[in-house]
Amino acid sequence: MTRREALVVARRAFEEAGCPSPRVDAEHLLAQVLGLGRTALAFELDRALTVEERAHFRGFVERRTAREPLAYILGEWGFRRLTLHVDRRVLIPRPETETVVERCLTVLAGTIEPQVLDVGAGSGAIALALADERPDAQVTAFDSSPEALEVAEQNLVATGLQERVRFVEHDLSSGFGERRWNLVVSNPPYIRRGELDGLEPEVREWEPRAALVGEGATEAVARAARAALQPEGWLVLEVADGRAAEVAELLEVLGYEEIAITADLAGTERVVEGRVP
Repeated sequence: MTRREALVVARRAFEEAGCPSPRVDAEHLLAQVLGLGRTALAFELDRALTVEERAHFRGFVERRTAREPLAYILGEWGFRRLTLHVDRRVLIPRPETETVVERCLTVLAGTIEPQVLDVGAGSGAIALALADERPDAQVTAFDSSPEALEVAEQNLVATGLQERVRFVEHDLSSGFGERRWNLVVSNPPYIRRGELDGLEPEVREWEPRAALVGEGATEAVARAARAALQPEGWLVLEVADGRAAEVAELLEVLGYEEIAITADLAGTERVVEGRVP
């Protein structure tokens, strides 16, 4: 079987399984098997697969047709300038969360050596991206899941940012402690239980439920951050589809100022920010 033929078989299998991007997924997975980039793969499609390569690729195809997320099969995913390890212990970093990082960088533009708190570290995507793009920032990120923190620590070592990023096991219900921050950022669990059935199988059946589903987490972060931020400090939140105005109203009630809503690249109002006086 040639590489081209293998791609055709995989694409058809993914189409039948209802995978959203069958051709791209097939190319990513075959390139991973061969140790190539997708661009290089395109120039060598008529070469035959070895027995070992066919078996390896077949295993990948079986996993993807079971709707296991592509990122978990590959074991890594890109986020802004970083490539991060991901597996079932953490959410997959998404493009909309890159907008969160962009807003954080914007509100911190006038702050020297900012002290940043990331609430809900997950894979470490937000914390590591901020430290990577703001070399003077000191970032603390906490998560209640020790399993997620294992992934975050792995990514911390891989990015070489150990001097400026610290991951801590901590639960939101315990507050943020006595320290004061220039920025609190969070992508809290915001999917309601009744919304789970409408999600893609990749999300509903594979990603960690505790990081997805939560009612009241956004308000809890906003309330705790109000007391934990330094004067002129900022809160930046990723929010659920259709709830940006509701969260903006909450921030106003809590006494935040300069409240703004930002849409992600898909045009969805995804980020809400506010400044404490």
